[in-house]
Amino acid sequence: MSGAMGRAPVTRRVRAYFAPVNRMTGVPTLFDAAASGGFAVEAPPAPWVDLGWCRGFARRCGTKVVAMRAGAPAIARSQVRTEIEASVAVEFESWGKLPLALAAGSQQMNLLWGGLAVGVGVGSTATALHVGVDAAAGFVVGDLVAVDVDYLGQVGFVGSGVSGAYVGAALSDVEYVRRVSLNVGRVVGIAAGVLQLAGPLIAGDPVVGMKVSRVAGFVDREGGSFFQEWSGLFVTEGEQGDRVIYHYPRLQAMQGAAEVMELLAGPLERVRLAGAFRALPVKDAVDGETVVCFRSYLVA
Repeated sequence: MSGAMGRAPVTRRVRAYFAPVNRMTGVPTLFDAAASGGFAVEAPPAPWVDLGWCRGFARRCGTKVVAMRAGAPAIARSQVRTEIEASVAVEFESWGKLPLALAAGSQQMNLLWGGLAVGVGVGSTATALHVGVDAAAGFVVGDLVAVDVDYLGQVGFVGSGVSGAYVGAALSDVEYVRRVSLNVGRVVGIAAGVLQLAGPLIAGDPVVGMKVSRVAGFVDREGGSFFQEWSGLFVTEGEQGDRVIYHYPRLQAMQGAAEVMELLAGPLERVRLAGAFRALPVKDAVDGETVVCFRSYLVA
């Protein structure tokens, strides 16, 4: 076998990672497989967020290739692509803010507890929120929190780090940005007026004007005009040390919220979130070609 060739990859599972797309500029998160393709699966490079191992990973190519014919009788002289389309589907192993948002496709809202949001103080970081001793007394370890700015009548995309919704006409709900924000974390420690989070917020260090609201859970709605958009990365770890990486710079949900039921022992069933996404095009900076997906193979 040639030194440039390897055996067909043998893999057990697929791991999924997602990263923000800047909706106002249309700029996705790109991935350089040559520079970063060998990352540890538990520690993806920023700003990629680990969604864990997944099931039911399925890619589909809808690109159409037709022959250009000439002469009499007509003979195929060359080929052209008349349509370029790709999609990918996956079942998430866990439930949470980001898997729910991805599977829902439209706005994925935070169910906020009653009461006023608490301001985030100077010195706060993506994992430590300075709210003051008095305010911290209103939180308990295990709380989910949404961290974002007040809604002050702005229109367009809203939500820090990732656009959680598009506002077409001014609203009156000051909590709206925190309702749709994906800048959500879990409190794992409280000390000296600081809320310690389990992991970094997707928007990074808080900026001036951000506030914290307690979150009871999440809700999404069937329908609506807004589409979530993310950059996607799917990694298959080969048993022989090789790796296949699928990078989709722009993915939008192509179905509404859906679940898959998995039968367990007795009457028990596991409910898995099912997501299906359509790949949208980008221009490859190398040569200006329009592409929807990059597949990389890293040899053992």
